[in-house]
Amino acid sequence: MRFHSTLLLAAALAVACSSAGAQSPGTAAKPFNAVEAGRFDEPWAMTFLPDGRLLVTEKAGRLWLQDVTSGKRTRIERVPDVVHAGQGGFGDVVLHPQFAQNGWVYLSYAETGEGNTSGAAVARARLDLEDNELEDLQVIWRQVPKVTGNGHYGHRIAFGGDGLLWITSSERQKFDPAQDMASNLGKIVRLRDDGSLPEGNPFAGQGDVAAQVWSLGHRNMLGIAFDGDGRLWVHEMGPKGGDELNLVEKGANYGYPIVSNGDHYDGRPIPDHDTQPQYRAPVITWTPVISPAGFVIYSGDRYPGWKGSGLIGGLSSQSLVRVSFDGERAREAERFDMGTRIREVEQGPDGTIWLLEDGDKGAQGRLFRLDPQAR
Repeated sequence: MRFHSTLLLAAALAVACSSAGAQSPGTAAKPFNAVEAGRFDEPWAMTFLPDGRLLVTEKAGRLWLQDVTSGKRTRIERVPDVVHAGQGGFGDVVLHPQFAQNGWVYLSYAETGEGNTSGAAVARARLDLEDNELEDLQVIWRQVPKVTGNGHYGHRIAFGGDGLLWITSSERQKFDPAQDMASNLGKIVRLRDDGSLPEGNPFAGQGDVAAQVWSLGHRNMLGIAFDGDGRLWVHEMGPKGGDELNLVEKGANYGYPIVSNGDHYDGRPIPDHDTQPQYRAPVITWTPVISPAGFVIYSGDRYPGWKGSGLIGGLSSQSLVRVSFDGERAREAERFDMGTRIREVEQGPDGTIWLLEDGDKGAQGRLFRLDPQAR
């Protein structure tokens, strides 16, 4: 069902969207035309090279280099082997902040383990644009432990202004590991660019994988971005209800699965955050959910009023959600009906926003360019 149907729009207008009581504004008139610029098979993530070409991952284990002007596409070879099942497969792709000098590209993916287990991994490799292949591939981080099932890998990656590497490690639909410091599941991880441990991680004294952890108590984190003041924002899918946008702080516990503003899919209730204030509450919650995927905080000038806003793709909501920030506060400002599942959001070098359509549940894996237009 399209998100702008009468019943769903009425529900969206009625739902409380944040811990401060803000409300969803419903769908808004689009200040852009969405122009199809390519098609992929189950695309998951993308990032732009300095020359304006685009790297795109496909879940089955393919990495593509696309010229967005000519449409010419080249497959990048020598990528890591991936487990392509359920939510698993090739994940994120991000450039090192000094990519122009060192050529490092960072990739996340699901890899196999013993006994029908799997887990997310992050590797870096040098991108050879002459032979169109990856060189010197190094795995620099892994989820611990590997577990059965093919859900909730998370494995979004980002670099902070200080050059450190941040990874969202979701709880693999196993619930309790999000609170277990012997595991890095359900955590946000902070590392140096080579995977080694930086100074200042809050649980370093516990050693082992706990030394990687910056925050805990997370569920399924599919978007990570820094704002212009260096604050880290992460969104995550809630259980049945209660999608979240969190301001991530050092050593904070966000409560899952002990608290959540949603409930378990089998109907068992989960206490809300306000019942146990020792756990950090989200800045925004969405019920009905938006199923957030992909996230940028926009820094360009092509869309009036958007600079500094968060842009979140919506899967089940089939939307692009714009979030307005005011310091440590945030609210949903606008929601644009895209009529299909949006998997990824990225900003191009000229400030243009690009979207990847999901490749599941009827979506076709299209690449869209959002051309600004007056409202």
